[in-house]
Amino acid sequence: MLKFFKNLAFVEGISAILLFFFAMPMKYIFDNPIYVKHIGMAHGILFIGYILVATILKFTHNWELKKYSIICLASIPPFGTFYIERKYLKNV
Repeated sequence: MLKFFKNLAFVEGISAILLFFFAMPMKYIFDNPIYVKHIGMAHGILFIGYILVATILKFTHNWELKKYSIICLASIPPFGTFYIERKYLKNV
């Protein structure tokens, strides 16, 4: 399950980067909102999955509240999940 979470964190991070640095500029600079619709939906689903799997792992691996909170909060800014992968999931 940790390996799956590591892969999910990577894909969620990529979707956030695509959303913030490609889809949103396409919408607001070039007036083309179609990318936000599709990439935003994929990112939303991945974000929910990330939080759900993190919650499952918190209880199955007895993560401390601090570690769990950091892992969940890191999913909000771009590149945050890459930090989590390197700091907490490196040896998985």
